Amino acid sequence: MPHLHEKIDFTVAIFVVHETRVLVVLHRNLGKWLPLGGHIELDEDPETAALREAKEECGLDVELIGERPPTTGDGTRALIAPRFLDIHRIHATHEHIGMIYWARPAQRCDLVPVRAVDEHQDIRWCTAADLKALEPKMTDAVLWYCLKAIEEIR
Repeated sequence: MPHLHEKIDFTVAIFVVHETRVLVVLHRNLGKWLPLGGHIELDEDPETAALREAKEECGLDVELIGERPPTTGDGTRALIAPRFLDIHRIHATHEHIGMIYWARPAQRCDLVPVRAVDEHQDIRWCTAADLKALEPKMTDAVLWYCLKAIEEIR
């Protein structure tokens, strides 16, 4: 998807956990192990973007984990808050504000993810030990989020 602004975009990252494993993808263009995720489109809120990206990138429907406050007035729709937020530099003049969600598969199924071949070289369910053995090595930040998601969701 093209950038919405030359200086900054909003993105979602979805750490999907099932039992003691987290789903990660090897990004085709970046050559890095990452969670599911992508840009929030103009006609989306962050929650909708997270659900769409998960479905597009692995074929699974997911349930976002978090608290949704009660809505008390017309014209207001409460959203599930991301577990974390970050801002990360893409290149010298462009950054992403990342909304980081925890999720689990929405229904019991065979949990076989379908790799988005245009975007990913590989897709895997990984335990904490598996994450530390991945090649290429996962960045410290992504590894921390993966381990934290496994710890909090199991």
